[in-house]
Amino acid sequence: MKMENKHYNMKPAERLGTVNEYYFSRKGKEIAEMNARGLDIISLAIGSPDMPPSQETIDTLCREARKADTHGYQPTVGIPELRRAMAAFYKRWYGVELNPETEIQPLIGSKEGILHVTLALVNPGEKVLVPNPGYPTYTSLSNILGATIQNFDLKPETGWQPDFDELERMDLSGVKLMWTNYPNMPTGGKAHRETYERLVRFAQDHNIVVVNDNPYSFILNGGEHLSILQVDGAKDFCIEFNSMSKSHNMPGWRVGMLATNAQFVDWILKVKSNVDSGTFRPMQLAAAQAYLNSDEWHRKANIETYATRRKLAEEIMTAIGCTFDPGQTGLFLWGKIDDRYAEAEELTERILHEARVFVTPGFIFGSNGRRYVRISLCAKDEKMAEALERIKKVF
Repeated sequence: MKMENKHYNMKPAERLGTVNEYYFSRKGKEIAEMNARGLDIISLAIGSPDMPPSQETIDTLCREARKADTHGYQPTVGIPELRRAMAAFYKRWYGVELNPETEIQPLIGSKEGILHVTLALVNPGEKVLVPNPGYPTYTSLSNILGATIQNFDLKPETGWQPDFDELERMDLSGVKLMWTNYPNMPTGGKAHRETYERLVRFAQDHNIVVVNDNPYSFILNGGEHLSILQVDGAKDFCIEFNSMSKSHNMPGWRVGMLATNAQFVDWILKVKSNVDSGTFRPMQLAAAQAYLNSDEWHRKANIETYATRRKLAEEIMTAIGCTFDPGQTGLFLWGKIDDRYAEAEELTERILHEARVFVTPGFIFGSNGRRYVRISLCAKDEKMAEALERIKKVF
């Protein structure tokens, strides 16, 4: 018997009207289609490290995964071995003491952390301070959850640091949360102890929780590892995210963490424990092993490799007529377009379709990024060199 098609008047939740598909998700489909046509696009867009984790990390995962008794559900709080390794990591590199039982929460990356922290601390309608330019997920998840976005400007004149005089002039009533990200993405603005100190005072003065997203402190940072938790009293008002994606070449593993006071951890765990379960135990044990990587491993993985690629990225920026601050840090190079182009996307689309190289237009990070482009260092040297040659032929 033939089934009759029925048409239902279904509509999505209203919250979907506050966001669009993530830029890299949408653009990734276009790039995949171009590659399917044989165009061989070189991507210098996404910050996904292309090198493997340490051999000891991989060996630990393989060894533990072969065990018969290691495949069950895991505690949402993370296994003790991982929490202790995270605390030791903060002590070793930042000089920060953390209680592994109460002041650390493992995460499935920073995106998850943004969701859980906002759910735990912000009611619908309350305000969230978001940097412009800044990581798009700070804005999109706040919108999805019904928070009110209040942008604060980051500008090249201040080295992309917050303008605290401008912040003090804002209407801060109803502000619950402030997102910061140093070393900064996308601008490459450096982490400064003075900035962290002022952020802690700002949080204390206005009873605002400051969340510092800190995944780039191992990438071309001049050898200095800074954390907002190094500031006295920071734990009372601040949360810090850290991720193994960039620092340990583990983006697909989805292992990160947050560190803060025990009360905040408890509130966030209430959310997280109702949303997901713990990560695969062998992966947690492998991550704990990765936190023991030697200074030499970090030097080769996070400094020497990216330093070579950074020189190529600077040549690409110059070839497309962009100017940039040579002192910026991190996994990307941020450059300002010249006056020939009304918007950065006009330039990036030309690079994509004429040179077959994908770089990121800065508008996706906010209105203050609309005249900037971002180049990722996450491509092999030979691919970056080929991208440079393709671009030189066009420009």
